[in-house]
Amino acid sequence: MEKEILQILKELQSDMSSMKSDMSSMKSDMSSMKSDMSSMKSALDEHSEILRALEHKTDVISAEQENLKHTVAEVMGEVKSIRKDLSNLELITANNWSDIVKLKAVK
Repeated sequence: MEKEILQILKELQSDMSSMKSDMSSMKSDMSSMKSDMSSMKSALDEHSEILRALEHKTDVISAEQENLKHTVAEVMGEVKSIRKDLSNLELITANNWSDIVKLKAVK
């Protein structure tokens, strides 16, 4: 009977040793996972910072685009005004030529 108890105790000791080894391995794995999670958080923080910078740049570009739209509208208005002035100038020039022809005819 003592041999059986001794055998059971040896098995228990072996099982405990195995469990201790497994626990140590799990602890190491958990430490590794913690390190990985920390690295992932750093990467996530970096990506978030890049995203914020891109969003800011997009806002700046949108503002510049709106400014360009206003500038183009202003230039188009000025071009229309110049075209109208040229049309008036052409009409006045034609009238002047007509007057010159009449004056030459009177001579």
